[in-house]
Amino acid sequence: MLRTAPLFAALAGMAGAVLHFAGALKSTQAVANLTFDITLVALLVLLALLPVLVLGRAWLVSRGLGPPLAACGLLWAWWVLAATWSPWGEGVADRLPEIVLAGPLMLALGLLIGADPAARRVFAVAVIGLGAYVAAAIAWGLATDAVVLGGQVGADPYRVRVQYQVAGLSIACAAGLVALRATAARGLWVPVWLALLLALAVGVLLPGGRAALLQLAAVVALAPALRWLLEGRRAAALGWIALVAAGGGAGLGLLLLDPGRAEDLATLERLFRPGGGQDSARLILWGEAWRLAGVAGLGPGGFPPAIGVGQDRGLHPHNHAVEALVEGGAVGLLLWLAVFGGALLLAFARLPRVAPERAAVILALTLPVAMTAMVSTDLGNRMVWFALGLVLSLGVEARDA
Repeated sequence: MLRTAPLFAALAGMAGAVLHFAGALKSTQAVANLTFDITLVALLVLLALLPVLVLGRAWLVSRGLGPPLAACGLLWAWWVLAATWSPWGEGVADRLPEIVLAGPLMLALGLLIGADPAARRVFAVAVIGLGAYVAAAIAWGLATDAVVLGGQVGADPYRVRVQYQVAGLSIACAAGLVALRATAARGLWVPVWLALLLALAVGVLLPGGRAALLQLAAVVALAPALRWLLEGRRAAALGWIALVAAGGGAGLGLLLLDPGRAEDLATLERLFRPGGGQDSARLILWGEAWRLAGVAGLGPGGFPPAIGVGQDRGLHPHNHAVEALVEGGAVGLLLWLAVFGGALLLAFARLPRVAPERAAVILALTLPVAMTAMVSTDLGNRMVWFALGLVLSLGVEARDA
C-alpha cells in the first residue's frame, strides 16, 4: 500500500478537480449530454480513495490548525441550532445538509488533496486542463449557437446553459496556475505557457462573468508575485505585478478601440454597458440582510421569506459573510470570521514554513473562489468549503508512512 499511495493520491487529485469544477464542466456540450452525473461519479471515486489516502501517508499537523477547525465545528453546530427558528422548513431541509454535511466533507477532501504532494500536483495539472477545455468549449458553443449564457435552468431546451460564474472561475484558476508555469519555465516552454495564458485571458471574456475577469487579473498578478516574495525576490514580484497591470490595461484598451467587437464579448458588454459596474439588486439584498440579522439571525433559508419573496432560494444575499450574518445573526458572523479569518491567519503564519511554489499554487486555486464568495454563492456552496480545506492544508504535511 505504501508503494501505491502516490498513485492513489494522484487519482484523488484528478477526481477532486472534476468534483470541484463540475459546474463548469456541465456548461460544455460534451459533459452536459452525458447520461450520468459527473459530480456523483467524482465524489464516489474520492470516497473510495479516501481511506487509502489517509492510511497511506504519515500526517504532520500544525497546532495552528486547531482554532479554525474548532470554529468550523461551532459554526456548523450553531446552524443546526438556528434551524429550529427558521421560518422556512423546506429551506432548512434543502440547505442545512449542504452546510453541515457536505461542508465538512468538502473541507476534509480539500485539506487532504492540498496536503498530499502527489494529489496537489495532479489536481493543479487537471485544473489547467479543465479551464482550457471549458474556455475552448464555450467559444465553440457560442460560434455554433449551441450554448446560452446564464438564464433559467431548462429555459432553452435546445442549447446548453452556461453557468457563467463558475465557468469563468475555472478559467481564472487555470490562468493563475499557467502564470506560475510561465514565470518558472525556461527555453521554448516560455512562449507556450504565455500563449496559453493569453488564450485563457481571452476565454474569460466569453462567458459574461464580470467577477471572473477581476479574478483572473488578480490571480495572474499575485500568484507568481507571492512565490517570488517568499524566495526573497521582491523586485521580480513588483515588476511582474506592474507588467500584468500594464499588459492587461493595454489589452483591454485595444479591445475597446473596436466597440462593436467588444460588445460581442459578453463579459465586456456586461461590464461597460450603462450601470454595468454596479448591481443594485445585490446592494438591496445586502441592505435588507443587515437590517434583518439581529443577534441570532433568521435561521437557514430564512432570508427569502423575510423579505417577502416567498421560497425563492435564488434571492440569497450573494455574499458569504452577509449570508452568515442574516442566517446566523451576530453570533453566526463572529463564527464565520473565526473560521475564514482563522484560516487566513494560519496561511500567513505558515508561509515561511512551506515551499514557495506550494503556497503560490494554493493561492492560485483559492483566491478566485474567495472573490466569488464575496459577490455570489451561499453558505452551502461546496466549492467554498473545498477551497477552505485547500487553505488549511498549509498546516498539514504528508509524508511517506
